[in-house]
Amino acid sequence: MIQQALFVITLGVAIYFIRKRVLRLWANIRLGKDQVINDRPGERLSNMALVAFGQKKMFKKFIPAILHLFIYVGFVVINLEVLEFIVDGVAGTHRIFAPFLGGFYTVLMNIFEFLALAVLLSCVFFLIRRNVLKIKRFHAAELTAWPRMDANIILCTEIVLMLAILNMNAADQVLQQLHAEHYTPTGKLFLSSFFVPLYDSLSETALIVIERGAWWFHILGILAFAVYVTYSKHLHIFLAFPNTYFANLERKGQMKNMPVVTNEVKLMLGLAGANTTPPAEPGRFGARDVRDLNWNNLMAAYSCTECGRCTAECPANLTGKKLSPRKIMMDTRDRMEEIGKSVETGGPGAEDGKFLLGDYITKEEINACTSCNACVEACPVMINPLEIILELRRYVAMEESGSPASWNSMFQNIETSFAPWKFPPSDRFKWAQD
Repeated sequence: MIQQALFVITLGVAIYFIRKRVLRLWANIRLGKDQVINDRPGERLSNMALVAFGQKKMFKKFIPAILHLFIYVGFVVINLEVLEFIVDGVAGTHRIFAPFLGGFYTVLMNIFEFLALAVLLSCVFFLIRRNVLKIKRFHAAELTAWPRMDANIILCTEIVLMLAILNMNAADQVLQQLHAEHYTPTGKLFLSSFFVPLYDSLSETALIVIERGAWWFHILGILAFAVYVTYSKHLHIFLAFPNTYFANLERKGQMKNMPVVTNEVKLMLGLAGANTTPPAEPGRFGARDVRDLNWNNLMAAYSCTECGRCTAECPANLTGKKLSPRKIMMDTRDRMEEIGKSVETGGPGAEDGKFLLGDYITKEEINACTSCNACVEACPVMINPLEIILELRRYVAMEESGSPASWNSMFQNIETSFAPWKFPPSDRFKWAQD
């Protein structure tokens, strides 16, 4: 009864902190402007199934994709066993599903163990890539001490949790042979049987302490992991699904028009469909802070895996410019977090005198973007950093008139001559007459 009470209290505490954090994340995402996305549901579901669930875009880099798939499948399947842990913890039972599933339970447990080994080996390989091979995109300027440590913490935690499962099952098998009370026969478990010789000579009491200790370590680790993930870049485990569903389905390179500007043009040209009633507040052109972006842009910032594939493909970054699409997403998320923490503590929130543009992202960064969509194409979860960059540039151009002088000349030429060059449209074809 004491173990049951402790487990229920622990589970309740974890649920409380997860709920609190999820509500904060939701409030932060809601800082963005409303946007209705309900078109082409079939295509959106297909994207979610192929890209988020099937990890289609990961396979542009085959070896890390396979290893990531092992971790992903292991995370999904092994967590089915966590359901049994929770039921056992609440009910005070041990392997409650074993008597009902019979021999199939043995098959399942062996699958879980092989997946645990695959996860363990994949995590070791990823640690080597990050810390020994030092893959360039994992050591960029925007990946400061915390983002690098975050990835290592998750990988090390997964290794330890997988070892806990194997050791728990090994001690459990020895206890089954001793016919210890409550230890239901599971059949032979192939991988954990290699650990059995380590425990054969121990007393029943010592074995129970090891088995229960590993059980508690694993479930506490899972619950701590669930809380930690909500503060980590590994939030993409969950947000990749809605992010791929709500991703932009338009053709690459097609930029969204601003409704206010489109309406003004229609009014000027006398086109049908123009709204003749002016809005109560004209609103801001482009974006200066996260509140000027839409909620989908903000959710994408929380979905970012910080893998750096976008930055590795960015031609501006490759030529030494300061632009990093990954940093754009990380800065957007950090600004949301700053506002959220301020609101939570009764502070000024977004009215703190800081802005996403200027305090986090510089004009030099956004002006370096070529709008080529390489970052959008590279992202494994269909994040679109270009949308945020374009909104920031719109603010600079339309609210501050702060674009580079050469750009302003081009804008003026397009407005007056319908081309980037300063000569009338009637002279446009003269080059062919020479």
